[in-house]
Amino acid sequence: MEKEFGLLWEVSASEFVFVTMILAGGAAYMTGRAAARGWMPNWQLVIYMVLLAAATRFIHFALFSGSLLSLYYYVVDLVVILVIAFIGMRVTRSGQMATQYRFAYDRSGVLGWKKR
Repeated sequence: MEKEFGLLWEVSASEFVFVTMILAGGAAYMTGRAAARGWMPNWQLVIYMVLLAAATRFIHFALFSGSLLSLYYYVVDLVVILVIAFIGMRVTRSGQMATQYRFAYDRSGVLGWKKR
């Protein structure tokens, strides 16, 4: 099972889940929330996630003997944390739109809002 999905992780699935999804994903979600609360543009969140993906690659390298300069696995980590970051940003932004502009918008699910 460990080597079945070698396209997603290089050493083990548990390492990928722990480092990329739990540690870096948690940081990405909180960064997305902070970006939404500061009304930052999407491109600024992408820059933060590029840096976080580099730190994630370093943790894979330093703690679990992964490769440091693997472009493929860097992109895999980047895509995973970008998705988590934008989910965090969208959840927070939908709450902001429904709360701060309640005269114009209602919350429509967890990730969206709609005009009244």
